[in-house]
Amino acid sequence: NMDSTLHYIHNESDLSTNSSFSPEEERKSKVQDVVPQALLDQYLSMTDPSRAQTVDTEIAKHCAYSLPGVALTLGRQNWHCLKDTYETLASDMQWKVRRTLAFSIHELAVILGDQLTAGDLVPVFNGFLKDLDEVRIGVLKHLHDFLKLLHLDKRREYLYQLQEFLVTDNSRNWRFRAELAEQLILLLDLYSARDIYDYLRPIAFSLCADKVSSVRWISYKLVSEMVKKLYMASTSTFVVDLMNELVEKFCRCHKWSGRQTFVFICQ
Repeated sequence: NMDSTLHYIHNESDLSTNSSFSPEEERKSKVQDVVPQALLDQYLSMTDPSRAQTVDTEIAKHCAYSLPGVALTLGRQNWHCLKDTYETLASDMQWKVRRTLAFSIHELAVILGDQLTAGDLVPVFNGFLKDLDEVRIGVLKHLHDFLKLLHLDKRREYLYQLQEFLVTDNSRNWRFRAELAEQLILLLDLYSARDIYDYLRPIAFSLCADKVSSVRWISYKLVSEMVKKLYMASTSTFVVDLMNELVEKFCRCHKWSGRQTFVFICQ
């Protein structure tokens, strides 16, 4: 069975017509010397649609689940063996497959290092950010873990997209917003005082007024941590402006809930 499978994998007709490689070059790009080549070829064949139909409909999901472990075993020098398979899985029609990859992309980034992450993982990460909520939650839960691995200029690009996490497919999905608040607390260490004031502050104030109390409680902690962070900054204008806004928005609010919010943040 293994021989017939390998013959199928390396068969000329199986190669993409868009590939710029010859069949021989395509085969060499998947060769490594860490594990038996037949074992790796068998693993790579799991993304073939015909196998999913005849062997197991969940096989692509299992393949996605194992991919970080395979990448760790092969090492970043052999990432070229897995790159095509990863991209195939990342665009799989089943959201469960994409969700599995979304939950582990930060682990893969550690394995591959900053250069390969910027070139090969960031485009996939960007795609997941626009996916279904079931997939987006995977990147949201480990947003800090992934962004801290990027260079500062690349990391700043995501400041503009954080606002999009406030919008979900289902407005009752409050755990999504609670997770966003938790991640923003961690992200405070990655950005400058100006970035925190310009981009994270509006999101934090929006979360403080959320309809669900669990989201609001985490948001109070977020705002208090924001005050501490801006207070430690070299420029004092940001923290003064932030505290003035807290007084204006919440302390002098005509609703008791707004005034209560101010007390909780001070606490």
